[in-house]
Amino acid sequence: METAGTKNSIQNHRISIYIIVLLASLLLNIIPSTIVTVTGCPLWLDTIGTILAASIGGYIPGLIVGLLTNMIKGLSDITSFYYATLNIMISACTTFLVYHGWFKKVHKIIFSALILAIIGSGIGGLLPWFLDSFPTKGLLTDIGIDFIDKLISVTVVVLILKFIPSHIKKAAHFRFWMQTPLNEEDEKNVKKITCRSTPIRSKAIYILICSLIILAIAAAIISFVLFRNATIIEYSGIANDVGHLAAKAIDPEMVDDYISQGENAPGYADTKERLADIKAASHDVKYLYAYKIMEDGCHVVFDLDSPDLKGSDPGTLIDFDESFEEYIPQLLAGEEIDPIISNDEYGWLLTTYIPLKDSEGNCVCYIGTDVEMSTLLTSQLTFGVQMIFLFVGIVILITAVAVWLVDYSLVYPINSMTLRAQNMHFGDPEVLQENVKAIENLKIHTGDEVEKLYTTFLSMTQKSTGYLDEIREQNDTLSKMQSSFIMILADMVENRDENTGAHIRKTAAYVRIILTKMKEMGIHKDVLTDEYIENVVNSAPLHDIGKIQVPDAVLNKPGKLNDMEYEIMKTHTTAGKTVIDQLIKQVPRCAYLQEARYMANYHHEKWDGNGYPEHLSGEDIPLSARVMAVADVFDALVSKRIYKPPMPLDKAFSIIKEGAGTHFDPDVVKAFFAAEEEVKTVEEQYHQK
Repeated sequence: METAGTKNSIQNHRISIYIIVLLASLLLNIIPSTIVTVTGCPLWLDTIGTILAASIGGYIPGLIVGLLTNMIKGLSDITSFYYATLNIMISACTTFLVYHGWFKKVHKIIFSALILAIIGSGIGGLLPWFLDSFPTKGLLTDIGIDFIDKLISVTVVVLILKFIPSHIKKAAHFRFWMQTPLNEEDEKNVKKITCRSTPIRSKAIYILICSLIILAIAAAIISFVLFRNATIIEYSGIANDVGHLAAKAIDPEMVDDYISQGENAPGYADTKERLADIKAASHDVKYLYAYKIMEDGCHVVFDLDSPDLKGSDPGTLIDFDESFEEYIPQLLAGEEIDPIISNDEYGWLLTTYIPLKDSEGNCVCYIGTDVEMSTLLTSQLTFGVQMIFLFVGIVILITAVAVWLVDYSLVYPINSMTLRAQNMHFGDPEVLQENVKAIENLKIHTGDEVEKLYTTFLSMTQKSTGYLDEIREQNDTLSKMQSSFIMILADMVENRDENTGAHIRKTAAYVRIILTKMKEMGIHKDVLTDEYIENVVNSAPLHDIGKIQVPDAVLNKPGKLNDMEYEIMKTHTTAGKTVIDQLIKQVPRCAYLQEARYMANYHHEKWDGNGYPEHLSGEDIPLSARVMAVADVFDALVSKRIYKPPMPLDKAFSIIKEGAGTHFDPDVVKAFFAAEEEVKTVEEQYHQK
């Protein structure tokens, strides 16, 4: 079991763990591959460490191990450098497969090995065709052998991973946090954040890859041209060297005799044999000959046979080739000329002409040396493939490192701030403080504009939270002032009515009890929010505000009202609505005033439509008014009036129950009776007072 001490130890020795993983992975690449090479096994087993490093630490350790492996092998075999690209690709692919859980199930492990084999031998199998470093078997055969190789390698890695403790694997994952490390849940949520257009990570990748491709193409073209020129210079040097050696073998004083007498001329056969030896010593030379250049054409002095063409006899006249026409004046003058590249019936050739001069310094003939240019084409093709492999590897490597840096220095910090901002909850002060604390705990330290953005964002959030606290305090003060004003205004009305006593406070208490119970019972749950309940309760004292316009004689009459007086009393509902409408005009966005308007105008409406002032019925009556109807009637029944004594509670409850479905909303009555004990407690408290 992991302890706090173990975790701290792992954190403190993270770099040591990285080094150990890299070294162990490097050895797992080199040792098995060395063993199979020595034993003659047809496998390679040179990517076990690369796959392990990528599985544990991600693609950066995998890239490092793959590159180091090929660099070490390259000390003894130069072609290993070109295979570094394959190790880089295998590392990147392994990281992707592990991240998506492909190393956890047998069938996915097999398929993963096949994918890696296609990279190793499918793509890698093309390179030997151009390097010609060893005979290449059939491509499918190579992939089949490599599939076994990769299956063994992946299986070994999976077994190793099972024996490595989880906290070691977690510590070995190569990270470069420039902030407080994210937990797994936050990291997943950060990666899920989407953008309206292309994410900055993708933009950076596109720009980088396009730049690298352009740079790689430019570098490849330049390298190709330089390589071609260098090769031409090298072949020209070979041709010149052969020509100079041949010139030393020919006696310039005997050239005319060689032309006229041919093989019968003294020393001709010996000279031809020496020329043949010189040609045989250089495998790059296709044709070697000596021509005397005259106005009528080329007179053959020597023309050695080649495998595909018999040489011309001495004295034979050969017409000038079209590719030599511009050089004829120089040749006739016995001057040196630059190498000539031609492509005719004799093939694609690089030709040098070395003048052979007599004792008086006169040019008696030219030694012509033709180098086969198809070897240059092969060299160029081999060089081009090598460059492509290297540049692909470099592009993948630089892109991987750049993406890794962009992730940790840009994407994670920005998306972490975005995630924290999305989780901001301004309604609850405690949650808001936790949100601000979460932003503070990010501790982004990229040292660039991102860090500046973070500090500005944090400062703004802290200030905004402070302003919200001040606004909340001011709102609380205003709310208290508002409630006090409502209560004072209601008291002023109530003080005119000698019958009501503590009516406004008791009805407000009953309204709170009923609404709270309805919410608990799931009645009108979409309407009964905490805010709605507070608005209704706070505005409940205004339900009789219209009585301020009822004459004292009617309002405080000790006996029963006559019909005319009753009609006057009924006007307190519409009068209350009119008063509150005036308030709403002054404060149009005040939700509690709307509920006060409903209760003032409709608290005498009845469920069956026989109430007043508008004879509304059922749910056409606003909910707040339906609740106030029960609270108002119940308090009127149980309270003492100058014209009646208080009614016993049981009798009052019975009347409310009888009125369900006619006078009152059945759901409101149901909630009222569900909270019967709380209602009685309120009544007892005010009765004692």
